[in-house]
Amino acid sequence: MAAAMGLNDYGAGLKPGERFPGRYAANAVPSRGREHAEPECPMRSPFQRDRDRIIHSAPFRRLLHKTQVFVFHEGDHYRTRLTHSLEVAQIARTIARQLRLDEDLAEALALAHDLGHSPFGHAGERALGRAMTDFGGFDHNAQSLKVVMRLERKYRGFDGMNLTWETLEGLAKHNGPIHEADPSNERPDDMPPINPVWKVALLLRGLPDLELWTQASAEAQVAALADDIAYVSHDVDDGLRAHLLDVDQLVEAPFTDVITKRVLAQPGPILERSRAIYEITRTMITLMVQDCVAESRRRLAALSPASPDEIRAALAPVVAFSEPVATDIARLKAMLFVSVYRHDHVMRVMDGAEEIVRDLFGRYLATPAEMPDNWRQAARSREDRRLARLVCDFVAGMTDRMAMAEHRRLFDDTPELR
Repeated sequence: MAAAMGLNDYGAGLKPGERFPGRYAANAVPSRGREHAEPECPMRSPFQRDRDRIIHSAPFRRLLHKTQVFVFHEGDHYRTRLTHSLEVAQIARTIARQLRLDEDLAEALALAHDLGHSPFGHAGERALGRAMTDFGGFDHNAQSLKVVMRLERKYRGFDGMNLTWETLEGLAKHNGPIHEADPSNERPDDMPPINPVWKVALLLRGLPDLELWTQASAEAQVAALADDIAYVSHDVDDGLRAHLLDVDQLVEAPFTDVITKRVLAQPGPILERSRAIYEITRTMITLMVQDCVAESRRRLAALSPASPDEIRAALAPVVAFSEPVATDIARLKAMLFVSVYRHDHVMRVMDGAEEIVRDLFGRYLATPAEMPDNWRQAARSREDRRLARLVCDFVAGMTDRMAMAEHRRLFDDTPELR
């Protein structure tokens, strides 16, 4: 598999610094605009402006202290949601440039895709999902849209960040089309049904039609694949550094087998463990990016789209891994699920994290006065479902350390998460 691709065969591509967007790139046509009309920036494209608003937002800064796999105090060198998002953005720009797409839109989507994540990563999401069962549910992708459309409140003329239609569409559909009942019966039958929680986030006042049943833009597809590349490689890295994985396991694991054998067989002195780990993970990234670019070029050539809308109308994504590599990556993810995400140590910490989030939600729902003043004021006119959604927004926006501090303030016993 990996050997067939070749570690040094990068294929034909753009030269360093070369940027000639294709006619199917998002910037090949004017943006569909923003919810609230604003004068254009004289120095930045609409997507560059979106990217900058995301980077300068409070939710983006809070990602620094939100869990990826390991809670922030377990070590200074493990990934957080912020460093993960930066790695995704770097990979997304590389792929977008090679495919002659709009790098700025791909980067904006990569930076924003986890803004709706709760504290403690998927453990917090599970806790909020259970707590919100009777109130519409919780989904971090839907929450990301709500963050950029309503919850960030610092601009004079509107709530949210007033991002372009293309960025909102990419956030909604970067994991693929979302099917909803359609009287025209023109959407494929095999699309997944829309999760009820999406209706909460997507049917907000003034939300433009994001054409949920179509494919996402190529830039959004790039961001989704870059997310996979980043988290698979850095979870291997973090798992090895945490001694939840051993290098010997990678010799037998799908996708990493050939890579690891080559790294360990290189002539010269035996590499110290930290250098061997980095050689393995950086080669993983190279090969996944290379395969994604090669397969995506093949699909783009076959489709020959003349505009971004022809990519949206396609029957399948145009940005993808080849079938053999996709299969191997899926098998590698399954191995990581058992060896890292469901490791006894990780599960013990995450069980405690779920308890913290569950306790906080229940306390604030029962006693909204325990929330900060602006949230407390907003809660006064709300009951039942709307109050639960407000409490959910508040808890979801917390960092790990804020959630732990609040739990210590409100409860006698707080899990140590170690």
